[in-house]
Amino acid sequence: MKGEIIAGTVIVVFFALFLYVAATNTGAEWGGADGEAEGVIKDLTGGSYEPWFEPLWEPPSGEIESLLFSLQAAIGAIVIGYFFGYYRGRQSRSRPEE
Repeated sequence: MKGEIIAGTVIVVFFALFLYVAATNTGAEWGGADGEAEGVIKDLTGGSYEPWFEPLWEPPSGEIESLLFSLQAAIGAIVIGYFFGYYRGRQSRSRPEE
């Protein structure tokens, strides 16, 4: 029960912070860390940096890239949830019933 309360509190705080940031940052562009890092590297090296390799495949649009990232996050959440449930069930099975 204690874990559910902590998880619920974290979700509520995260949601409140999300709403606050979304309300105060109107007109802001959503950019990833990759774009920011590229700009910093260009500033530090004076534009002389050459990447070591190119990506094997680039998604045709930003929407496809976001979809693939979301799919990766969902699969990760399913795997983590499965193992939490598995160990929780195993733990409750090993306890003597009252």
